Amino acid sequence: MQVTVFSTKPYDRLFLDRSASQGLDPQYCESRLSLETVTLAEGSGAICAFVNDNLSEPVLERLAGYGVRLVALRSAGFNHVDLVAADRLGLRIARVPAYSPHAVAEHTIAIILALNRKIHRAYNRVREGNFALDGLLGFDLNGKTMGIIGTGKIGTVLARIAAGFGCRLLGHDLKPNPDCEALGMTYVDREEIFRRSDILSLNCPRTPDTHHLIRKDTLPLLKPGVMLINTSRGAVIDAHAAIAGLKDGTIGSLGLDVYEEEADLFFEDLSNTVLRDDVFARLLTFPNVLITGHQAFFTREALEAIAETTIANIDAFRSTGVPLHAVTMDFLAGRS
Repeated sequence: MQVTVFSTKPYDRLFLDRSASQGLDPQYCESRLSLETVTLAEGSGAICAFVNDNLSEPVLERLAGYGVRLVALRSAGFNHVDLVAADRLGLRIARVPAYSPHAVAEHTIAIILALNRKIHRAYNRVREGNFALDGLLGFDLNGKTMGIIGTGKIGTVLARIAAGFGCRLLGHDLKPNPDCEALGMTYVDREEIFRRSDILSLNCPRTPDTHHLIRKDTLPLLKPGVMLINTSRGAVIDAHAAIAGLKDGTIGSLGLDVYEEEADLFFEDLSNTVLRDDVFARLLTFPNVLITGHQAFFTREALEAIAETTIANIDAFRSTGVPLHAVTMDFLAGRS
């Protein structure tokens, strides 16, 4: 079976080749999937896509017309897929539901520590021979209240690490997670977790309910000076509101691994170009903002798991017509 793999980087090819089973014929493309590049899928029975590939109705229609029957996502999230169109066209969608919650949770902690102790600023100072400590003052994590919105696998690992630092834990989710409660987490409503959190970490999927969870009218609910961290989905934060919150001090510091308009930025080397995104450029001007380019997932263990699960999805589809981890219309109704 021929599989066209879009948005391929050298590390994708390395790990997919290691996991590929007999009879698979992967065709690697550096290009992102779009209406302009969809022709690359001609002759393939399946495609493999990543988070910033275009899987809108027009693209899916072209894929179905070429005879593609499976879209294998190399990600857990699927908010970039038009599931209604996929169902109508008879396209199967598969995902990687869990690859390494430790990778994302540990990266979240790394951002928190770097922001708090100004590691990114101290690194540059020392390289320039500046050993002054002014402006680098942090705080003890011990005794601080960490709010975690989204207490699934990643949120649970994050809670475990935060508990080790001596943080008080608040959680917010559709239902309490007993593993988090065993760590001492108290579940509260959204307004209370906003009001009480010294550090607020967003680890929730993007849904209609979480879209722009942080926005202009929710900023006043936040504890003044809160450290806000987002390693989930970019659209959970309205970047314009975040800038306003940084300017008036509502947000004391901001750590992002995702950004709502990241598709035109992340995973590419743009060091020799001018950034055309004025909002992103404005965020970069704040000394209390730390942004990484969607790298929270990027560990050897996670890439191995992503590749193995992706190949398992394709193999299951080849043998039974149903991928191992299918995304169905039930997800739209809030069921899995």
